[in-house]
Amino acid sequence: MSDYDPTSLEGIPEAGRARLQQNRGGLFTSDLSVNEFLLVKQAGFEPLGMVVGSSIYHIGFQASNWKQSMEMETLSGAMYEARQLAMTRMEEEADQLGADGVVGVRLEIGRYDWGENMAEFIAIGTAIRHRDGVLHRAPNGRPFTSDLSGQDFWTLLHSGHRPVGMVMGSCVYHVAHRGMFKSLSQMGRNVELPNFTQALYDARELAMERMQSEAQELRAEGIVGVQLREQSHGWGSHIIEFFSIGTAIIPREEGGETTAPTPIISLNDR
Repeated sequence: MSDYDPTSLEGIPEAGRARLQQNRGGLFTSDLSVNEFLLVKQAGFEPLGMVVGSSIYHIGFQASNWKQSMEMETLSGAMYEARQLAMTRMEEEADQLGADGVVGVRLEIGRYDWGENMAEFIAIGTAIRHRDGVLHRAPNGRPFTSDLSGQDFWTLLHSGHRPVGMVMGSCVYHVAHRGMFKSLSQMGRNVELPNFTQALYDARELAMERMQSEAQELRAEGIVGVQLREQSHGWGSHIIEFFSIGTAIIPREEGGETTAPTPIISLNDR
């Protein structure tokens, strides 16, 4: 985990500090849609401002064995640490606004022409605070984070639960190549490829396990909205990152009331 300092303005440019000062003065900014904005307010929260965290990170080199499926631990560590730095800086901005949490968080990766091993990791969301001063922070005292939409956030609160933090797990894995004779022997046949199956299975499980460990550290009851993403990031076809992310939740002290679902018929042409 990155060091967290709720008073830190380190790395925030002058324009960013001026932006936070404007937000503290009463002008909020938000990337919530109009519907999300209204539902967040109906849930008892006020938006305070968009908060941002950024980290441009150099991703180190690690050699792989052509014939061996294995985790690329150097790359796994880099991808996790860079995202964590961005998340921490976003949370510190939220603390500057006196927020209870950040909703609608997006974690993005940008690549530039400065170098193939460099990437910018960006965390963006809307800081919110409970209108009546009811504390909704995470058990560790930091503002909660959530990638749930405004609609899902409203529904979660009405179900008697609340978010305590976005949790994530990363695993960069090298999938062993098939030998030439093995490939030729399977040509034209319907047959499972056990080395590929097991490698991808192992990598996904490592990412999921690490995400669940973060949730346990937050003393969460469960994780909702889990996404399991796969991307190569330009390392080559046999090196893949498996990234698991979701929102850890706990029961609300005051409970809640589950709203009956409303059937909806989509009018889209799909």
